[in-house]
Amino acid sequence: MRTLNLFHVAALAGVLALSGCASNVTKPEQFSGFLKDYSGLQQTTSPSGKPVLRWVAPDFNAAKYDSLVFTPVSYYPVPKPTAQISQPVLDQVLSYTDNKLKTAAGQRLQLVTTPGPRSLIFRGAITGVDTSKEGLQIYEVIPVAMVVAGTQMATGHRSMDTRLFFEGELIDAATQKPVLKVVRQGEGKTVSNEKTPLKLSDLRGVIDNMATDITLFDLHKK
Repeated sequence: MRTLNLFHVAALAGVLALSGCASNVTKPEQFSGFLKDYSGLQQTTSPSGKPVLRWVAPDFNAAKYDSLVFTPVSYYPVPKPTAQISQPVLDQVLSYTDNKLKTAAGQRLQLVTTPGPRSLIFRGAITGVDTSKEGLQIYEVIPVAMVVAGTQMATGHRSMDTRLFFEGELIDAATQKPVLKVVRQGEGKTVSNEKTPLKLSDLRGVIDNMATDITLFDLHKK
């Protein structure tokens, strides 16, 4: 087993961060229910300067941990494919996200299948891939399902924003209590209209940024 320093454990918490714009802080009405408790979340910034809602246990001590049980990333709730977001694309987005996060996490903590007394458990979910008409208000976005927000306008097609919503937490394996929680969203590419099929490439940058933040995150810069 590798000996890992405090920075490595702290950097792992970046697995819970996704990029997004300042106007894209996830609202309480957008919480999916994947996390059991959303109390205490406070707005802060990711290593790349993006807004994120985060909670860290007051007594969290990164030096206590040297391994990680990586629970595969899931969808919550399980989405239904549409004409714009096909099942193959849903599968590709999930697989790409899971692989990127697991690879990045493995560079910071030893990945194990059985938790020990110094283990953290990661669990995270994509809680919605949303394609919404550019300029719509946040209340018109449904973040906990794969949807196209709105219908074709009488005046013609409009461009569509894409967003990836994510919720995650690190759990102390010994106590089974969360030590860090994050809720956030990231902006992908804008597609030309509501009939344009979504592709993995439209969201790849958001996912790549999440993995990059693993190496940059410093828990002590709250």
